[in-house]
Amino acid sequence: MIVTIDGPSGAGKSTVAKKLAQTLGFRYLDTGAMYRVLVLSAIRAEIRWENEEALVENCRNTEFHVEGDSIWLGDENVSNEIRHPEISKQIWHVADHVRIRELMVERQRSIASFGNYVCEGRDQGTVVFPKAERKVFLTASANERAKRRQVELAEKGVDLSLVEIEEEQNERDLHDYNRPVGRLVKADDAVEVVTDGMSFEQVVHELVMIVRGSR
Repeated sequence: MIVTIDGPSGAGKSTVAKKLAQTLGFRYLDTGAMYRVLVLSAIRAEIRWENEEALVENCRNTEFHVEGDSIWLGDENVSNEIRHPEISKQIWHVADHVRIRELMVERQRSIASFGNYVCEGRDQGTVVFPKAERKVFLTASANERAKRRQVELAEKGVDLSLVEIEEEQNERDLHDYNRPVGRLVKADDAVEVVTDGMSFEQVVHELVMIVRGSR
């Protein structure tokens, strides 16, 4: 079974998806991290963002693998490094690229082709796994999402003001809803869950009920 969880930046998809997968005994796939690792790889290789052919070749040649909620670039665990705001600012260079998107969709489908997976991202229920058995669109108000993002970054040692986070979030929201490929949109058959006022445990419980067909 494949469960997709899509939604805007800061909705808490990653932490909820990890716990949901653990609760269900499923594997977890953070597709956003896969694009982030390509950005990190391109930066380290000093590839210019306007060099599209080099970016596509970098996508083909970058060796990375996912282990649970960790992502490895070669033999280096870069799970924390890819969450840096600089990576977020540059991610559109790869996430909006049609050819890179096609390559990554193939890779995501290949990873999740065996076993049960909770797949989290922006276009999982619409583009990558349109026939997924369960689909969730997880969201929250802009202010709530910004506060959660601030806490998440602080835990990783990144100190940003709420204003800075809201500005970045608004920019990303606008871009995500209007990007040329992999556009953020709720699948017609997805269950929308608005998490304002809900505890982490309540959100996970709600999603477990959805997956088990009780909602």
